[in-house]
Amino acid sequence: MKNRTRITAAALAGGLLALAAPVAAQAHVSATATSDAAGSYTVVTFSVPHGCEGSPTQVVTIDIPESIPSVTPSINPLWSVEKVMVPLDEPLEAAEGAEPVTERIGQIVYTSTTGGLEDGFRDAFELSLRLPDGEAGDTVEFPVTQTCDEGTAVWEGEDAPLVTLAASTGDAHGGSHSDAEETTAETAGTESEAVASTTQPDVLARVLGALGILIGAGGITAAILTRRTARTTAGQ
Repeated sequence: MKNRTRITAAALAGGLLALAAPVAAQAHVSATATSDAAGSYTVVTFSVPHGCEGSPTQVVTIDIPESIPSVTPSINPLWSVEKVMVPLDEPLEAAEGAEPVTERIGQIVYTSTTGGLEDGFRDAFELSLRLPDGEAGDTVEFPVTQTCDEGTAVWEGEDAPLVTLAASTGDAHGGSHSDAEETTAETAGTESEAVASTTQPDVLARVLGALGILIGAGGITAAILTRRTARTTAGQ
């Protein structure tokens, strides 16, 4: 009996841990991207699902890695947004006639304008940017700091929201030129076939219709002549 009781307790404990693991994973601040191809433009959405141990979130700070020199934050009507600039280790060359770029956006800071995000509710923050070049499987980390009424939650290291790069498509917008050209050619070919298949029956129908009209007209003419001949014969 004691062994059975121990086995049952262990099974229950294991089941509770299995159920708790997904909940803990979902509690992290996460990042999802509309495109994960290396070198492509994308919109990364950061989801904040809770506060700091029950305390409402007042500020969300997203760190931008050095491999991303420019980012455009989306407006969230419940939050103010600020770009925090940081100096570059080495200036970047600008367009001809322009000054070299000496700073980049190091952080995007969202501050609540409605009294904070209550614990147990989620909100999302979107950043438009271009992913860095790299190999498939490389990761781009965006450490996030939640500042709450009481306490702070820092999501960095293994807990940092990240985007895992996929292989480059050869196009910054997420598709390759060859694929686009092939698709265009296939579409044009399909449209040509459709026009041809539609045109041939249409011409045939017109020819048959014209023949029908001629045959009908000939029949009517023959009938009229037959009646006239019959009347002439009867009159004689």
